[in-house]
Amino acid sequence: MVRPRWLSAQRTGVSRSWLLWDRAIALWAAVNLIWVVFDITYVPFRTFWLQRNLTPLPQVPLVVPLTLLPDITPLYDPVKGIEPHRETQAYLRHFQALDQALSTDAPLAASAAQRSKQVELTLAMINENPFAASGNSGTLEKLKNRLRQRAGLDSAKQSAALLLSDGWLNRQGWQEERRFWQQQILPLVATSYWRSIDENGRPTDHSWRYDLLLFQGVFALDILLRMVRLRRRFPGLSWRDALLRRWIDLPLLLPFWRWLRVAPVVERLSQAGLIDVEPLRAVISRGVVSLLALELFEVLALQLVDGTQSLIRSPQWPRMIRSLRSHQSVSALQQQSEQPLLGLLRLWGPMVLGQVTPRLTPELQSLLGHALEQSLREVPAGNVVPRALSRQLSAGMVDSLVELSRGTAERLAESDERQAALLQRFGDRFWEELAAALERGDTLERSQLLLCGLLQQLKLNYLAQMNRAGIGALMDELDQLTVPVSDSSGPPPTPPA
Repeated sequence: MVRPRWLSAQRTGVSRSWLLWDRAIALWAAVNLIWVVFDITYVPFRTFWLQRNLTPLPQVPLVVPLTLLPDITPLYDPVKGIEPHRETQAYLRHFQALDQALSTDAPLAASAAQRSKQVELTLAMINENPFAASGNSGTLEKLKNRLRQRAGLDSAKQSAALLLSDGWLNRQGWQEERRFWQQQILPLVATSYWRSIDENGRPTDHSWRYDLLLFQGVFALDILLRMVRLRRRFPGLSWRDALLRRWIDLPLLLPFWRWLRVAPVVERLSQAGLIDVEPLRAVISRGVVSLLALELFEVLALQLVDGTQSLIRSPQWPRMIRSLRSHQSVSALQQQSEQPLLGLLRLWGPMVLGQVTPRLTPELQSLLGHALEQSLREVPAGNVVPRALSRQLSAGMVDSLVELSRGTAERLAESDERQAALLQRFGDRFWEELAAALERGDTLERSQLLLCGLLQQLKLNYLAQMNRAGIGALMDELDQLTVPVSDSSGPPPTPPA
């Protein structure tokens, strides 16, 4: 695709200190964009940051741990107003106490009360669904399915009671069951949380404070400095116009729709020379042009042809033709200066008759001599006329015409008021007679019908030939004309100094 003119302009007159500042701000804006993406996606992906593992197949208990990632939930949960859920935290604490009791050599009867309490907490969690507060009701269904699969029963409540019963633990052993609870159940319970509500009835979110202090303040300072630099380059530029020229930086200062910051960040990185977005821009432009070119061409062609047809159908042809006469002109410029048609005749007449025609003398002599020879051959006894005579006759006629054209050119070049008046009278008479001829009979109506029919046929044929394949071929031809082709036979030519 053709590179737009606004991208071809290079940064000139920028000092090294300003260039370093622009690059630093561009990098800081890129950091802000990364943080904005993280902040927007933190709540939906909090389970991932809490557990730091991947489940490629949700239906299969396959877990890929990512132990290199730090646990950032204790640090970032307060920013989003997230607090541990009381019910699920009590569930986790009681399970730890139950695990300690079952890990000893004490008989199972010693932990019967604790196991009964754990079953009650499980039933309460199933009934009250603490995951709904965080919008993760699907987590409860996943937990219930795992309990059913483990116990082989249709009821999740009965499965919880069976998995902590004396008979089940005697057959399976606590170590194996402990692994199931810690790997399959407790990680799901830990994902539940409670999020506070602010005075506006919205979930608490303190990220705007960090955005304002760490980023938006720096961006506001940079925008102000850019406005000052613009006013130094263009002293007549007002502060409002300088601010409007930096309209693309507006998303950097908005506390909402922060995903729009991708546009100013890319623009700043490109201007600072840190990234090259031209290949991506060319691909996007090609796709957009390919999609819209056909519709755009059709609309323009129809608009042009329909406008011409409307003009042709107008019954005011005679009036418009008569308005071309000199005394009908209402243009103040034409009244103060010579008429355009008269001016062209006085400019082109001497040039064509006095300069162009004399230089064509040899060609005119050859052409006229050949025509005389062909004419004399058709006359009886014309073959006996010598060729030299025809050449002499043609040379004499051409010389006479050239002398006449030179004389006419000299007279046209002279400032002759009567000549100008005669030319103007001729033009006025021509337009008057043409308008009168159109008013007689049905000449005007027939002319309009024929011209509109011709345009209608042209419109149908043109639109029928337009298709996507034609637009694609046009885009390929444009690429061949604009994309440079490297010559593998040798090094590229060195541009002149």
